[in-house]
Amino acid sequence: MTQILVPLANGFEEIEAISIIDICRRGGLDVIVAGVDGKTAMGAHNIPIVTDCLITEINANDLEMIVLPGGWNGTVALAKNKTVQSLLKQMQQDDKLIGAICAAPYALNAAGVLSDNYTCYPSIENKIRLEGYSNDQHTIIDGKVMTSQGVGTAACFALEIVKTLQGNDIYQQIKQEILAEC
Repeated sequence: MTQILVPLANGFEEIEAISIIDICRRGGLDVIVAGVDGKTAMGAHNIPIVTDCLITEINANDLEMIVLPGGWNGTVALAKNKTVQSLLKQMQQDDKLIGAICAAPYALNAAGVLSDNYTCYPSIENKIRLEGYSNDQHTIIDGKVMTSQGVGTAACFALEIVKTLQGNDIYQQIKQEILAEC
């Protein structure tokens, strides 16, 4: 089964993380949720999530994709965490998929793996770079890097991950089941 990693640091955006985890699991993907600050991660709105493992237990060779949820404090922690940054670089080096939503492209940029063309939560581009930023698409796929804007785009972003890894038939099935208007 195709494995993807969703690392959670304290301050992550709950709706983004849960949308990615839930929709990708519905799509038949093996989603590993790894805690950066401990086995339980506290969301930006004080919702705790018990993770499957710690980020230090992850091997990039086992993964097809890494997807970072936003939330500013969680994003900063992902950008500063040596293990997360190393995993991002390894994923790029191995020509594997990388995703980030909301503020999380900031962490991709910190690792040097953000693609030329990207989107993010409006205003975060000022902390990344203006060149290549676009806000006219909810999700941008540039090579092996997929970025999206925020909470309101989370379900469609997760569906794009399913389409990329599992194909259009499963994408359409899940999209119909959850009544998504992507």
